[in-house]
Amino acid sequence: MSGTLKVTDVNKSFGGLKALSEVNLNIESGTVHAIIGPNGAGKSTLLNVLIGKLEPDTGTVMFNDISLLGMTPHEINQVGVSRVFQTPEIFGEMTLLENVTIPCYAKRDGSFKINPWPRVDEDEDVQSKAMALLEDVGLADKKDVIANSLSRGDKRRLELAMCLVQEPELLLLDEPTAGMSRADTNNTIELLKKISARGLTMVVIEHDMHVVFSLAEKSTVLAQGTPIVEGKPDEIKGDPKVQEAYLGGAHL
Repeated sequence: MSGTLKVTDVNKSFGGLKALSEVNLNIESGTVHAIIGPNGAGKSTLLNVLIGKLEPDTGTVMFNDISLLGMTPHEINQVGVSRVFQTPEIFGEMTLLENVTIPCYAKRDGSFKINPWPRVDEDEDVQSKAMALLEDVGLADKKDVIANSLSRGDKRRLELAMCLVQEPELLLLDEPTAGMSRADTNNTIELLKKISARGLTMVVIEHDMHVVFSLAEKSTVLAQGTPIVEGKPDEIKGDPKVQEAYLGGAHL
């Protein structure tokens, strides 16, 4: 099952700076929607509004007809929205299996309980689920590797496995291929295609047009905090407003 995200008339200012102005989005269930734009366009501000880190001055943010405004980030996660950060958020000194095991326990128990008797490696249900997720993202053969030793692309794969534990309906991705080699970027694109094929709704904040054109079914272009164009990637590619806002008039 996937979810629908609807953003209506969202505005956000910081002092005299208008970061978001009349933002309206309708992210359809089961689609991949990219949000692009130049530096300072408001992409990060919008993302922080969506995940509960910022409260908009006006407007609404609805997910499956539930208002996300006023919720904490962990409450938003509990209603089915997960975020993948620009810099992978993993436990660097732990093994891959341990990294995925932790959110498995959080998903199962809701919170951690102190119990000195059971051993984590003897909890077969959790171990089995963690291994299945590592297999899903192509990292099962590295289960005992320390996470800090991974490439940027494999760290992203690990973080995706940790997110998928929560069984989200909507996945928000903040420049998921930032800092990657082209090979890692292409591998990550293929993994995200595989995940989206299951019907998961995705919103991708991205500047790499190769990623956008490979993944997104629809794109919204922000400029100075305002959506200026929305459509299929190949439709917006030659739009003069996009070329002016995004690349100063150069062709994409």
